[in-house]
Amino acid sequence: MIACLCVPLFPLAARLRSEPNLKNSAVVVCEGNGTAARVVAGTRAARKAGIRPGFTLPQARALLPKLVARGRDRASERAAQEALLDAAGQFSPRVEDAREGLVYLDGDGLERIFPGSDPLKDLGRALIQAAEKENLPARAGIAGSKLAARIAATLPNSPIVVPPGGEAAFLAPLPLARLSPEVDVSGTLARWGLRSIGDLAKLPAREIAARLGRGGEKLHEMARGLDPEPLAVRLPPPVFSEGMELEWPLVTLEPFLAMAGAALDRLLPRLAVEGLGCPQLETALHLEPEGHDVRSIPLPAPTRDPKTLLRLLQLDLERHPPGAPVIAFSVTLHPDRPRRGQMTLFGPTEISPDLLATALARLFVLLGDDRAGSPRAVDSHLPERFALVPYAPPPPPTVRRPPKNGRGLLAVRILRPAVAMEVLTDEEKLVSVRSLAGDTREKPAVEITGPVRAASGPWTLEEGWWSGSPAVRAYWDVELEGGGLYRLFRDILSGDWFADGVYD
Repeated sequence: MIACLCVPLFPLAARLRSEPNLKNSAVVVCEGNGTAARVVAGTRAARKAGIRPGFTLPQARALLPKLVARGRDRASERAAQEALLDAAGQFSPRVEDAREGLVYLDGDGLERIFPGSDPLKDLGRALIQAAEKENLPARAGIAGSKLAARIAATLPNSPIVVPPGGEAAFLAPLPLARLSPEVDVSGTLARWGLRSIGDLAKLPAREIAARLGRGGEKLHEMARGLDPEPLAVRLPPPVFSEGMELEWPLVTLEPFLAMAGAALDRLLPRLAVEGLGCPQLETALHLEPEGHDVRSIPLPAPTRDPKTLLRLLQLDLERHPPGAPVIAFSVTLHPDRPRRGQMTLFGPTEISPDLLATALARLFVLLGDDRAGSPRAVDSHLPERFALVPYAPPPPPTVRRPPKNGRGLLAVRILRPAVAMEVLTDEEKLVSVRSLAGDTREKPAVEITGPVRAASGPWTLEEGWWSGSPAVRAYWDVELEGGGLYRLFRDILSGDWFADGVYD
């Protein structure tokens, strides 16, 4: 069985999906420019006023002066088509992208998941509900061929189920226009007095082929319910994208963020259905008059938090303004599998990878690109020198390793920046130490004061003697009488003392 999802008036449905506040207004979607623009589709309020497809925009406004007109938005239509495909993909991995507002899927075996008395009808209702969750008013048809399923999906009283083998009987009373014949062939059929699909199916196939050629022969096969075209399965998209063309150019950030936030709200449920997260956000801006600005924002880990993604986009635009009014945009999410958390039976629950990714992204936004990341050691003798690399923690190990046995090991807590010290000595022997306040006369970061009980050192460190800023230090490990073990060093060139570590 083949199931078909069809969205009537697809250009209008795609536009209203991007601008849901217009659903209750008299709206038409036009194609063309200026007074030559012609109506493609209109809402129910516009149709009640007598506006029909093919009207020019001045003719439509003459009937309804307060009519809201929108041009065809190819970006919104592509996004709506992808959302319709995702809705169908929730039921079957074998989905075909037929054309604008039309999707086929393999329905074999799907009736087993609906235990009711009419499982195929229930399948059609479930397909319609999945499309409505994407703000797309769809109709569904189920039949043994793509042709019969498509025609059933275009009829009212949806969903419609055509029983197996009943395609010809279902098509027979319908008008020939449902087969979408070519213009010249339709004129010939009308002169022959044919009105319904059944009238054409009764004619001899050989005579039809002799008079109308291959096109007429194919049309006759369709009238008999024959559809040899197989289902062309669509591959899943590499990215998820939403966008729209703007009615007016935007020069301020707030209205653009509102529209970008709405696009993210439509995108992220599609990611959630696939069980994916977003490790990279890409935004393409079309600038007035013919500019183009593409920017990519990497994230530390895949996430589906809309506030975090929108905040990242806002800060990126504030740092690097586009420089011209925005007339269209698209938001693209590059998907990836989110990290899985390690479950535990007895211990405390571990941090959710999604929450961790969200927290890291917000932290990077607050601190800046050059002040957040993962530290790495560099080729240097000075312990305070390090480099920042993008934070990308490895996945948790599948097997918990036992801890290594250690005896007499101490951990040193590094002080950054190093705390200035006053050290009293007696013939190279350390007597007492006292931490000094900084330039702002505030208290030092760590209070280190008292007589020295034991001291070990010095260990000399020398680096960069060939450069203009060499470093020569003498390090000491100091234990105070009041308790506490610290690491101190003396800058040989300046004679100043500093504490740069506390042993825990």
